[in-house]
Amino acid sequence: MKKYSIYLLTATFACASFMTSCDSVKNANNTQKGGAIGVGAGAVIGGILGNNIGKGGNTALGAVIGGVVGGAAGAVIGKKMDKQAREISETVPGVEVERVGEGIKLVLGENAVQFDFNKSSLTTLAKANLDKLKEAFVQYPDTDLVIYGYTDSKGADEYNLNLSSQRAAAVKTYLVSKGLNAARFTVKGMGEADPVATNDTDAGRAKNRRVEFAITANDKMVKDAEKEAGK
Repeated sequence: MKKYSIYLLTATFACASFMTSCDSVKNANNTQKGGAIGVGAGAVIGGILGNNIGKGGNTALGAVIGGVVGGAAGAVIGKKMDKQAREISETVPGVEVERVGEGIKLVLGENAVQFDFNKSSLTTLAKANLDKLKEAFVQYPDTDLVIYGYTDSKGADEYNLNLSSQRAAAVKTYLVSKGLNAARFTVKGMGEADPVATNDTDAGRAKNRRVEFAITANDKMVKDAEKEAGK
């Protein structure tokens, strides 16, 4: 915590040194944030948070923030991500869509991707929702996708870590079987880390048994955005 506070203090001083302030980024819309983060102090903040949120940046939010391009190209990318985020929120029930900078964080909770008890196999409902999510991924092929699997706190740590990896891999395998390029995906098992609800109740544990996606621009999207921004 002390180390994290030092990082935040450093970012605060850096932010004050540039015309693009933290407040202006906070109050901007999502596309504007895509252009603002990564410029001046935003570059410092993006790098710090991308490397230090969660376990060394190994969370969906950390991956999104760590992938910031910034500037005019970032604004172009942000606009495309705005559109994709809207489409996902409209077509996949139970999914939580969060636009951050130039990327998207998706949380697929118990209503969006379900697993049989103590297994990594996808339920019929999970497959149906992934079919809808797949359509958005097909329409935006120039993105990288990181899948994070999570469990609740029941069971041994090592067992939960393996189970979470298997669940994330099951999501990837299913999406690839539907025609998506396997090279777009990275899979990470997080075990019982980063709970979003209490593990003391059945309802809370159900929320913690989830899958998260980090959606960021790949190299092609970045290069295309730079060209478009330079026109």
